[in-house]
Amino acid sequence: MQILTVSPDRHEHSNLLKQMHRLRATVFRERLEWDVNVSDAGESDEYDNLDPTYILAVTDGQKVVGCARLLPALGPTMLERTFPQLLATGSLNASARMVESSRFCVDTSLPAGRGGGQLHLATLTMFAGIIEWSIANGYDEIVTATDLRFERILNRAGWPMKRLGDPVAIGNTVAVAGTLPADQASFDRVCPPDYRSITIEDHSRQIRSAA
Repeated sequence: MQILTVSPDRHEHSNLLKQMHRLRATVFRERLEWDVNVSDAGESDEYDNLDPTYILAVTDGQKVVGCARLLPALGPTMLERTFPQLLATGSLNASARMVESSRFCVDTSLPAGRGGGQLHLATLTMFAGIIEWSIANGYDEIVTATDLRFERILNRAGWPMKRLGDPVAIGNTVAVAGTLPADQASFDRVCPPDYRSITIEDHSRQIRSAA
């Protein structure tokens, strides 16, 4: 398993992006039963049109088993536009060193073994990839909206989230917003054995500036 960083205009990775959108549909609509927009192409929303960077966990057989979407927190963000009720102040108070992660999901049906704390290897690989990419691109803080179940997973991984507000019932889940550190100590705690570094192959890929 390896981590790839992909932008929407990378046509050579179009098959991986198609798999990513289908995985999001499977996880968010079918398994979690979230109210998301799904078409024949999979799940997508307006934030996919803002030139994000996608972090993908890909098997040696080129199957996408994990994904996340990263956008600079200074620009339009899902938290401030879609879920402001999760923010105690209604604002992120974003800085140029903060990036938003959204649409994180993993295909946990993959028999890829378990990592530290019995978390799925793909989950830990994704955590490590997000942190490594953030550090390499000048970010030291990751902001996200998630649910209480996933907050517990972060705690088990040794990457606890600092809440930005109280949990709020949204649809059929209880959501919460928070920040996560993007630093070497966090990377070392979550990084699974045999992790393949992404910085050598993709150090120059940076997401757009919203400043």
